[in-house]
Amino acid sequence: MEHPKIIQGGMGVAVSSWKLAKAVSSQGALGVVSGTALDIVLARRLQQGDTDGSARRALAAFPDAGTAERILSDWFNPEGTEDSHDFKQVPLRTLGDSSLDALTAAGNFVEVFLAKEGHSGAVGINFLEKIQLPNPAAIYGAMLAGVDYVLMGAGIPLEIPGLLDSYSRGEGGEISVQIEGAEKGERHVVRFEPSSILENPPKTMKRPYFLSIVSSYILAATMASRATGRVDGIVVENHLAGGHNAPPRGVLSMDENGEPMYGPKDTVDYAKMVGLSIPFWLGGSYSMEESLEKAGSEGAWGIQVGTLFAFCRESGVLPELKKRFLEAVAAGKEAVFTHPLASPTGYPFKFAVLRETLSEKVEMVKRIRVCNIGLLRQLYKTPEGKIGYRCPAEKEEAFARKGGDRSISSEARCLCNALMANVGLGMKYAGGYLEKPLLTVGSQLESLRRLIRKAGFDYTAADVVRFLSARPAKAAE
Repeated sequence: MEHPKIIQGGMGVAVSSWKLAKAVSSQGALGVVSGTALDIVLARRLQQGDTDGSARRALAAFPDAGTAERILSDWFNPEGTEDSHDFKQVPLRTLGDSSLDALTAAGNFVEVFLAKEGHSGAVGINFLEKIQLPNPAAIYGAMLAGVDYVLMGAGIPLEIPGLLDSYSRGEGGEISVQIEGAEKGERHVVRFEPSSILENPPKTMKRPYFLSIVSSYILAATMASRATGRVDGIVVENHLAGGHNAPPRGVLSMDENGEPMYGPKDTVDYAKMVGLSIPFWLGGSYSMEESLEKAGSEGAWGIQVGTLFAFCRESGVLPELKKRFLEAVAAGKEAVFTHPLASPTGYPFKFAVLRETLSEKVEMVKRIRVCNIGLLRQLYKTPEGKIGYRCPAEKEEAFARKGGDRSISSEARCLCNALMANVGLGMKYAGGYLEKPLLTVGSQLESLRRLIRKAGFDYTAADVVRFLSARPAKAAE
């Protein structure tokens, strides 16, 4: 199989939904669903009534009818509406508790199954190394649906290729979990066994290609030389990309706006990347008509593009948010900020500055701090030797009481809830407060302006693929 030249980024929570991935894959590019929080996404879609019946159609194809029926019994509300936000909570996941594995595997199966339905194109799924606890069950669910590519960033996922190998042989698998304060040599793991959710697990499964998302040659070389299995490709993503960015190398310095400053140390030598003899794609500002040609001249196989796809008709972002941001871009009035402390992960986080979102300090302080999804919690060793959980975005006093550094807490946003709100799955509380969104975008937006001029505000994924595949004017003459 020849790898696609264009990879659609796996963005946010359900921004890169199955509808977007399906539309992209149907055009011959690599459509990628976001693998983040798909257990919660499935549970909330079912509670909203699954109005188009797609989730139930996919669950009917899940290879264990009993598991699928239990999920429907637990979460489906036939009287729900898309305007409903009074969700029953999915419990917070903890180390050693496998009670959410079935929902997690099913959520990933559903998303990939729907993305692959009705065409022969390749479909990928994107995970974050930072969100470790659900990943073994999530990856297995995606493989059950025949996912073609697994992509992972936000860390160094050395153990994931080996996990894919284990699953492809019909075996269970495990990954190590990072615990702050753990002693040297101390290892904690999260393990998944197929028999825990399937009465008759498949004896073999297709092993998807694995692409590691990195920000430097050093990380790429580390993955190529130390991973537990085959690394099939590398996505080199620079700091201009949306969402989480790698911190600048060296001493952290801020510019006059309070954004991290990147320098020569953060530039990747693509000639060295060529020397790894692994296909690689370039991401972050590679979204112009000439970007494919430019990437090819650097020795890259192709490009990864996020922001252009994030605002197309098929993406999961709420239409009103798309409209407001695209109008600002068209008028040249958009603002994008890379915040050093907004994300509980500790990584710089890039977002659009928009009214009535958590980009505004006034909206951030209105929110009562509650950690009720918990995907970005830090696992740490308590003085008593137990495993604790803390998040910079929870109540500052609680975070400090658990040993957290209070200085990183005051600006932290609850990304778990904000990213759910971006796609219409935000929680509404008893007092009437509805979670506010926080829209992530890249910082280079000239390509988005060009696309709007060519295709209008209601452009499609197919428009994006055509835009990126067009020969630049100088080459066409």
